[in-house]
Amino acid sequence: MADRVQEILSWYESDNAGTKANLARMLRHGKLAGTGKLVILPVDQGFEHGPARSFAPNPAGYNPHYHFQLGIDAGCNAYAAPLGFLEAGASHFAGQIPLILKLNNHDVLHDEKDPLPSVTSSVRDALRLGCVAVGFTIYPGSAHCQTMYEQLRAITEEAKASGLAVVVWSYPRGSSLSKEGETAIDVGAYAAQIAAQLGAHIIKVKLPTAHLEQAAAKKVYDSTQIPIKTLAERVRHVVQSSFDGRRIVIFSGGAKSEDQNVFDEARAIRDGGGFGSIIGRNSFQRPKAEAVKFLHTIMGIYAGEVQ
Repeated sequence: MADRVQEILSWYESDNAGTKANLARMLRHGKLAGTGKLVILPVDQGFEHGPARSFAPNPAGYNPHYHFQLGIDAGCNAYAAPLGFLEAGASHFAGQIPLILKLNNHDVLHDEKDPLPSVTSSVRDALRLGCVAVGFTIYPGSAHCQTMYEQLRAITEEAKASGLAVVVWSYPRGSSLSKEGETAIDVGAYAAQIAAQLGAHIIKVKLPTAHLEQAAAKKVYDSTQIPIKTLAERVRHVVQSSFDGRRIVIFSGGAKSEDQNVFDEARAIRDGGGFGSIIGRNSFQRPKAEAVKFLHTIMGIYAGEVQ
């Protein structure tokens, strides 16, 4: 299995030893260590959606230490969060799980049609807290996307020079896209390509639907008969759009839903050649024992232990 990790690292040809070592730390940590698959626990929802919406279903989640321990007990590859949550536990849990500092965040108190998140922490913060990577959200389709791309360019340059990996949340959103278009296959594949072109090591996107949003793209999808009928086919196309699978692409878990739905999605990600999942609300909104069992099932699907 270690050979799979070495193969993945070989795709990042321009990166220094520090960045590759930090990528390897994620790929070689937890229950999926060495498989080339990732299950990451993200807890930025307190900032993004508000504390009650995020943590009231499982009040233990109001405590920052809870999420560190959940990620450790479940054997996740990494734990991602904004500055405050990581500062509240990074020292206590130092070295027990790879950390990703989310550098920008957006709240819903003024939920504009064309979002522009605030940069809320820095690469220096990530180094101070012992992180392996920084995370950054871009919204392709927003009227402010150029600003986000330029912010990410500067952050990526500094992170790579400092030996950190870069994880990009690439979420299409904006007044020029329909609600259905935010998860359309042509838009989702485009968003993954943009993140890859901006230098992301790991790309996080939403699972795509079969909807085609752009008229010009629809003509190409129809004329070339790109397979997009099943979720596994759509995952495969998104991965193909990320440098023909030479960038790590993981898929978000979304709002809490029925277990079987999430497990079926994990199977489609696995069968489509995806690299794994980043699952927040579907894990931390459950009682801890239930969440650990739930995450172990997903990891078993990715490892081929659960069909």
